[in-house]
Amino acid sequence: MYRTLQLQLQTTIEALLKERYQISLENLAMELPPRIELGEIALPLAFELAKRLKKAPRIIAQEIQAAVANAPGVARVEIAGAGYLNLKLDRPSMVKRMAADEHARVGGGGFRLVEHTSINPNKAAHVGHLRNAILGDSFARMLKRDEYKPGWETGVQNYIDNTGVQVADIVVAITELQGMSLDGVRAWMAALRSSGTRLDYACWDLYAQVSQWYQADAPRVAERRQIRLDTLHAIEAGGNEKAEIADLIATGVLRRHLETMERLGIEYDFLPRESEILHLHFWETARALMVQRGVLYLETAGKNKGCWVMRRAISAAAGVELSTDGPDEDAKIIIRSNGTVTYVGKDIAYHLWKFGLLGKDFGYAKFRDYPTHTCWISTVHGAGTGLAPGSEAGVHPAQGYGHADAIYNVIDSRQDDPQTQVKESLRALGYAEESDAYTHLNYAFVGLTARTAQELGYGLSEEDRARNFIEVSGRKGFGVKADDLIDRMIEAARKEVDARHPDLDEAERAAIARTIGVGALRYFLLRFTRNTVIAFDYQDALAFDGETGPYAQYAAVRAANIFRKAGVQESDALEAMAHLDPSQDLAPLLEGEDGTSVWEVWLTASRLSLVLEQAIAAAEPAILARYAFLLAQQFNNFYHRHHILTETDATRKTLLLSTAAVARRELVRVLGWLGIGVPSAM
Repeated sequence: MYRTLQLQLQTTIEALLKERYQISLENLAMELPPRIELGEIALPLAFELAKRLKKAPRIIAQEIQAAVANAPGVARVEIAGAGYLNLKLDRPSMVKRMAADEHARVGGGGFRLVEHTSINPNKAAHVGHLRNAILGDSFARMLKRDEYKPGWETGVQNYIDNTGVQVADIVVAITELQGMSLDGVRAWMAALRSSGTRLDYACWDLYAQVSQWYQADAPRVAERRQIRLDTLHAIEAGGNEKAEIADLIATGVLRRHLETMERLGIEYDFLPRESEILHLHFWETARALMVQRGVLYLETAGKNKGCWVMRRAISAAAGVELSTDGPDEDAKIIIRSNGTVTYVGKDIAYHLWKFGLLGKDFGYAKFRDYPTHTCWISTVHGAGTGLAPGSEAGVHPAQGYGHADAIYNVIDSRQDDPQTQVKESLRALGYAEESDAYTHLNYAFVGLTARTAQELGYGLSEEDRARNFIEVSGRKGFGVKADDLIDRMIEAARKEVDARHPDLDEAERAAIARTIGVGALRYFLLRFTRNTVIAFDYQDALAFDGETGPYAQYAAVRAANIFRKAGVQESDALEAMAHLDPSQDLAPLLEGEDGTSVWEVWLTASRLSLVLEQAIAAAEPAILARYAFLLAQQFNNFYHRHHILTETDATRKTLLLSTAAVARRELVRVLGWLGIGVPSAM
């Protein structure tokens, strides 16, 4: 609602400036005053116009004050300081419009493609992977159409590097350390299933073992690294036993990853695999285009001699002239002198596909059915090559997914440079609009607090205990597996639920614990801005006080309890507002100290659309997480100040009940975009 008023105000002011001064402004700044007594919107407009009109800001403010006061939803306008226009909104009118769920529309046209998770399918997911997946899932929820907003048509994909070096490491572990053949691998996987042992957990241990094996025997380090390289090449080529072993393991681990993520409410639309990018010759097509347009060239001298290179984005953007008497030593290598393609090269081809610029598409097969949609996986055309039995092949979603108008890649900050090179390669190829529509949602890594690491059973030195965080390492086998973390969060929540609600049946207590545990985990990983290093801590995440998921959930549960005890539906409380007269009934109740404390809840709730727009523009779910905390805090302050259930004045009670209803409605919505549910009890 606040955003609706901003848009209406902008229209009024644009018309005013055109009529009175024959000018226009590209951007109209609107600020939230630091204190409620100053109003609800502050306009520094007069300062922006002062130079152009050659007048003092306060004189300009006086000239336009009356016209601004006539804008929809504005009660009065006061001039502050040297020329600020402080707008005080029509509280009763705004409250009635909000009760009717009037709000700004967030969304637009075009197809937005969000890629996240992208875990190497060689071992179990860990806590660091969860930050990627939860960030991406929340951002996709912010974009998608739902009952609140038109949103955008959105596709969610999870890139599977099933031919990379990490998968090669697992194949080396299986064939060299365990001595298994293809048939042996099949038997081993069957035995794991029979015993209830998880494949991704078994691979976790194997990955740590093979990482140590490469370095364990100094005279054989080179030999063992060659085994690794040969295995990688065999997997990339396909059509051999090692490639089949790799596919069995990668597909089996991928299924486990999807099960892990589904526990957190995370689902996907499409799983593009690197194997199909290779076998469908995406790179060869991209290479021809890059050579044709002069973006990729063969270096004939210097340190990069024999490599196909691309001028680095930072040099091109700065307008650095290439030396005419020597090679560009800073050029980005795309194809090494031995003929292998770098990560950046393959990624350029992949992103040309994302924007529909490659002229090629994957084959598609059904891989997993969620309650509301199908998750597809890439194949060669017309076949489910390499997929486990039961995967349906030869089918195709309506348009495929390679036709994005905007893409968002959730990839950690260590990939900033490669992502920049891919983005700028599009610009160099002549696709400037697509380059601008390419967003890298980078993020810092997740470690563990010393307290949490010790709780997990890791031995720490005195030096480790003094650190701000303990860094995890899959190669060393040090870290918390995602499912173990989820289990631990739910178990801790269950103890609290059992203590508080022993009267509830087993199934309900289990459901409540799952909602609290998952909500606590998701909120903790979302509350920090993306480029903040996180030290994960069980106890901090599960606290019921402070900036946590359980605190926000508790506020929503507390609001629901009001209506349960009052015997009133939330929808009825909001509909009752339609029968109140703004000036006679509502205005007196929204004035003074008590009235302002009620109004502040409505004002905070009214900013939902604005905050959502800001979070989308910044690609920063932490903005929404912070808003959820502020709204919960605002509601709790209101709850403690006003005795809703014992209120004897019927009109005032209607207002108080509707205040609780609107706070809960918007809190449930914002938590939903964060992927956090609201339990039935806390």
